[in-house]
Amino acid sequence: MKKGSIIYHLLFWLFAYVCWIFVFRNSTLVLTHAITIQFCYLLFIAANYYFNTLYNIPQLLNKKKYLEFGGLFILAIVISAVVRVPVSMLVTIYVFKVSGAPFNYLAIFYNSFVNILFWVVLILAGKMIAEKIRSEIYIEKIEKEKAANELNYLRAQFNPHFLFNSINSIYGHIDKSNKLAREMLLSFSEMLRYQLYECNVEQIELTRELNYIKNYIELQKSRIDERIKVLFCDGQIGGNLKIAPLLLITFIENAFKYVGFNEGRDNYINISLTHNNGMLIFKASNSKDGCINRVENSSGLGVANAKRLLELIYPDKHLLQIDEQEDSYEVTLTLIDV
Repeated sequence: MKKGSIIYHLLFWLFAYVCWIFVFRNSTLVLTHAITIQFCYLLFIAANYYFNTLYNIPQLLNKKKYLEFGGLFILAIVISAVVRVPVSMLVTIYVFKVSGAPFNYLAIFYNSFVNILFWVVLILAGKMIAEKIRSEIYIEKIEKEKAANELNYLRAQFNPHFLFNSINSIYGHIDKSNKLAREMLLSFSEMLRYQLYECNVEQIELTRELNYIKNYIELQKSRIDERIKVLFCDGQIGGNLKIAPLLLITFIENAFKYVGFNEGRDNYINISLTHNNGMLIFKASNSKDGCINRVENSSGLGVANAKRLLELIYPDKHLLQIDEQEDSYEVTLTLIDV
């Protein structure tokens, strides 16, 4: 448990302990006796509470194993009541200094069983009610956020429609002899449509993602220096592989954004994607200017978001390696069980 949670639990049991002392103290029971007796009960009640919250409820009740849960719940109470019998005897003899007094073992067991059962049930019921209330508040909050997001999404649909209509108009006004410009505009339109209408899913076919990547690379190649060599290899990946949409594009964008152009040596962007033995391996490397500090020229937000996305979608099923040298930068991402 976290430090704040531990303090909260300690304060709760301290409050319960103080309440038990003064509520159950009567004219025949002195304060010191009440303190000792209630402390013994506190230990058994707390032990049963944590046994149920940490194991019995999550492992049995939440998995709908009701008979096993009920049997183990009662068994724990019985064991606690049985153990309290000798504890009560030892406390009476060695703490209260009462020797030779007759002990009614059955009565001690019965009283212990009833008291421990009552308070464990009461505290667990209170905890479960509080968790239910918190859960309903959280669900209500999520529903409101979902409704707001859906509303924003619907409002955003007007702009894309206008944008696509504008692209079609521009396409119609481009001279038919300018084949390159017309193809670039069509690629851009296809990429935009993919981002807006096809990426609202957790997993998408890898072939569709590859088509988007290829369009992006072709557009970027048309604007960078032609002396920069761009190589893309997808290994003719087949099958029905799926991947989180727009996961790889961040690293590809960075390769084009920070590629260096140095006289006297090769300048390159190499991108590859292979699938082998259930592992999808993506690599993106580029030359860079040795005199430019990458950290100073980038906030790193795109890579940070990609790392967070990997943690959420591929927990314990990915390996991201970044190798930055003075004149090169390489990213290797391995997705497992794809």
